Amino acid sequence: MPVKMNQSVVLLLLFLGLMLVCVSEASVHEYKGDKFVSKGNAFVVHAGSEGIYSSFSDAHVNETAANNGDSYIRFEKITFRRSIDNSNFSSGLIQALVFEVEDRETIGGSAYGGQRAVCCTADLSKLGVCTQGEVIHRPSTKDPSWPQVFGIKFEVDEVEATLPSNSIQITKTGMYNLYFIHCDLNLKDLVVEGKSIWKNPTGYLPGRMAPLMNFYGFMSLAFVILGLFWFSQYARFWREVLHLHNCITLVITLGMFEMALWYFEYAEFNETGVRPMGITAWAVTFGTVKRTVARVIILMVAMGYGVVRPTLGGLTSKVIMLGGTFFLASEVLELVENVGAVSDLSGKARLFLVLPVAILDAFFILWIFTSLSSTLNKLQARRMMTKLDIYRKFTNALAVAVIVSVGWICYELYFKSNDIYNEKWQNAWIIPAFWQILSFSLLCVICALWAPSQNSMRYAYSEDVNEEFDKDETSLTLIKPSPMASKDVRSVPEPRPVQSNNGALNGDLEEDKRE
Repeated sequence: MPVKMNQSVVLLLLFLGLMLVCVSEASVHEYKGDKFVSKGNAFVVHAGSEGIYSSFSDAHVNETAANNGDSYIRFEKITFRRSIDNSNFSSGLIQALVFEVEDRETIGGSAYGGQRAVCCTADLSKLGVCTQGEVIHRPSTKDPSWPQVFGIKFEVDEVEATLPSNSIQITKTGMYNLYFIHCDLNLKDLVVEGKSIWKNPTGYLPGRMAPLMNFYGFMSLAFVILGLFWFSQYARFWREVLHLHNCITLVITLGMFEMALWYFEYAEFNETGVRPMGITAWAVTFGTVKRTVARVIILMVAMGYGVVRPTLGGLTSKVIMLGGTFFLASEVLELVENVGAVSDLSGKARLFLVLPVAILDAFFILWIFTSLSSTLNKLQARRMMTKLDIYRKFTNALAVAVIVSVGWICYELYFKSNDIYNEKWQNAWIIPAFWQILSFSLLCVICALWAPSQNSMRYAYSEDVNEEFDKDETSLTLIKPSPMASKDVRSVPEPRPVQSNNGALNGDLEEDKRE
């Protein structure tokens, strides 16, 4: 098993290295020999899709700052290349088509109610609605100057053709798409190189990601406030600190680093248009470690570790194995989703990566609640009322979190199924933000339940009480039977409660007095 784990770690590090070597840009979409794909009667390259807010004011267009209020899509050195062996003819037009998603019905057409086509056919050309061999498009009903279409063609013996460096001003908020399209069957080997730059008024962050920068700023502040509360309690009652408190401290620290790194990552991305791959990889890794540690800690608490049992016994290796597998699956998913172009990940590829994480998460939840049920039953049987009370509150908090999670997943599926063309992109940031808020809320509940205090040791496992927690006991003798009473009642000693095998009765009575 250690050999397999080491191999998995090596593979993960190699994958991370490859991801860091690759140039990762989102607002700057780069094309490196992208090939055209046949779609109906056209050959297409999907060159980008971003939500863009309209420009604030035309007065800022000459400023160079990222937050100058200017919005645009700009072409830089976009070059189409064909093979030398296929350069002995002049080609048809190769067109760059930019349109807002609401105007998608203006692209393409059909003659006599036939199949919809992107390229103009002979029948449509006879009707005079388009030019044969070019992309069919009609003016938008809201703005006749849209969609924006730019074309270029190869002359005889030309191998390369470069589009002029155009900058398209965005005056209307919307989801914009860029496609490179040609209708020439002789250009099957055509590839495209260069890049396009998509800018919002406040910077280069894509529109659906822009609100997340402020969100992570607020989350960083929230973690600082939680950290100040926790660390102050930790310092005040450091003599009463349990192993569980150290684990919670680790999760809070990881959360503070994660939120700060995400904020700086988004700020740098917004300023330059290029994702800072180093910061992104660290933010992803800190977040994955935090989620893994949090799940393992919750599972260990559910099993009663440090509270009603000193060790996990034979379950330790299984818990470590589950945590390690979850970390590897989550790390790969987060790296692929975040260290790469925003619109690059296809639905099938994402499903292939999401499925293992979802299955492992479900296994965590099942194991946690199974362990909690067993722990609650045994605490109740032993009359350990103080511990039982806190475990009930913990169980209720977890149950609420799971129910809310399932409800939100249903909403997320509904949201995405009804937003095929990303028209609701301005609200898309709420989906990842919700999961951060939910995990932070659960962490706050755990901190409130297990905050260090002068009575912290009442939750700790004590070796003196000789708890045999793994035995299945259905009943316990709480009061030692007294001898047969004599006729003289005054000679009968008052029965005294004695400590059972788990020492719970006297301990909990004393704890109740202190409370």
